[in-house]
Amino acid sequence: MESWVGLEEFAKLAHLDKEKILEMVASGTLKSKQENGEFLIDASSGTQALVQSTIIGNAVMLANSTNIAVDNDFVEKTIGTILSLHEKVVSSKEETISSVKNENQFLKDALFNTQEVYEDDKKTIAILREQLRVAQEEIEFLKRKYRLMWGKAIDVKAKE
Repeated sequence: MESWVGLEEFAKLAHLDKEKILEMVASGTLKSKQENGEFLIDASSGTQALVQSTIIGNAVMLANSTNIAVDNDFVEKTIGTILSLHEKVVSSKEETISSVKNENQFLKDALFNTQEVYEDDKKTIAILREQLRVAQEEIEFLKRKYRLMWGKAIDVKAKE
């Protein structure tokens, strides 16, 4: 997989001077091409070259101190493993964010539904209070009516 970047951008990414990069291109360590008047470097070959030069430097340093050399395949597998773990962490993070968003939406919907039920209950309570008030007024009216009616009946009975 080739990904082409400009010379200046590659120099910034690799923290190398342009002269050193051009030397690596001349030696064939880096793949390069010119397109539309711009000098481009293959980033993947650059990564390979930088890893190898670092490994060689580290291997020489390790060989001088403890006689241990680091294999290129080991470093590539280690980097691959780290990238794979990073992708899993990012994927897990995205799943967590998605589940939290879904839970928040569920809670929001539940809150709105509860608010609607509360409003309906308030209306029902107001209606029932009005019905109770009307019923109490009717009962008071009937009590007065029967008192008047029974009061006359008692007066008539008493006169007889």
